[in-house]
Amino acid sequence: MGVHVHEHCLKMARREDGTPWWSAFPEPSSSPVKITWSEVARLLQDRDQSQPREFLLVDTRRTDCIGGTIQGSLNIPAHSFYLMRVMLYDLCKQAGIKRIVFYCGSSNGRGPRCAAWMQDYINSVSDGSGSDYESDSGCSAEMTTQVMVGGIRGWVKAYGGEMMEGYDEKTWEHPKPDEETY
Repeated sequence: MGVHVHEHCLKMARREDGTPWWSAFPEPSSSPVKITWSEVARLLQDRDQSQPREFLLVDTRRTDCIGGTIQGSLNIPAHSFYLMRVMLYDLCKQAGIKRIVFYCGSSNGRGPRCAAWMQDYINSVSDGSGSDYESDSGCSAEMTTQVMVGGIRGWVKAYGGEMMEGYDEKTWEHPKPDEETY
């Protein structure tokens, strides 16, 4: 993903031996669908409170998960996500979740990587015939992943603290670069 990465971000995204944190896991093969922050806002606003949610927001930030998170998001840091994807799938399936929307600081690294790992897993548990799981787009009709374009930074630019939990305005006055970009 051709993204400019600041040197201090690269340093934090690497293990002691110099390899990136994600190198211990398989390279994802899926390319998750993108969703805009305005579409995510619409999902939150249009949600019927009397019905169970059919979507889940997953914030993949770790120590840079300051300044707040989008309302109802589950924080699963990217560095531990690969090992948690099976459990997340099981929980989402039991809860009737149809869409899992991932984001990180800017959704240029951690969010897309985790969404791809999750979509790879969803695809792997399909029956392969396409009858129960695959739609015309190749995504699981039962459950699919998406990446929120612009991440939490895009959200805050558009909405400030609206529909956020733990919003801290001072954090966003001079935001630090993503800690773990990709």
